[in-house]
Amino acid sequence: MDLLLRATDTIKSLRETRLSGIRPPTEFFDYQRISRPADLNQATSRISYNTRYFSGNYGLIVALLGVYAVLTNPLLLISLAFLVLGFAAINKFAPEATQFGDHVVTQKHLYTGLFIIGIPMFWLAGPFSTFFWLIGASSVLVLGHASLLEPGVESEYASIQENV
Repeated sequence: MDLLLRATDTIKSLRETRLSGIRPPTEFFDYQRISRPADLNQATSRISYNTRYFSGNYGLIVALLGVYAVLTNPLLLISLAFLVLGFAAINKFAPEATQFGDHVVTQKHLYTGLFIIGIPMFWLAGPFSTFFWLIGASSVLVLGHASLLEPGVESEYASIQENV
């Protein structure tokens, strides 16, 4: 029950801090403001402004791409679940040493067994290729959107407020 309360508190705080910065889809997907930047300086200034302004939306896109990457790689999903659930099970069900015949099994032995099985399984799942795919896909989407979308009228007022 305590775990459920902590999870709901975490979700509420996440919603208040991160999700409050998400801009509406009508503003994020405003196709009328899409244009090719004239030069690299304009693209850089658009990227600088849009990444700050749409940071919540871009964070959500990266999170969704991460979930997609894990769900489409079943071995990675299984190995992550094996390691996380094994770690949780050892902490919950085996806090003290247990005697099996002449052998004493401690938490250290259980963690060693978990990592001997889990780490090679995780390595075979290709986490690095998934990680670099996530970086590449996120970069293309975020930088492409940020450079093609013209900043709104509010960007002019933001530069005035910074100077005051």
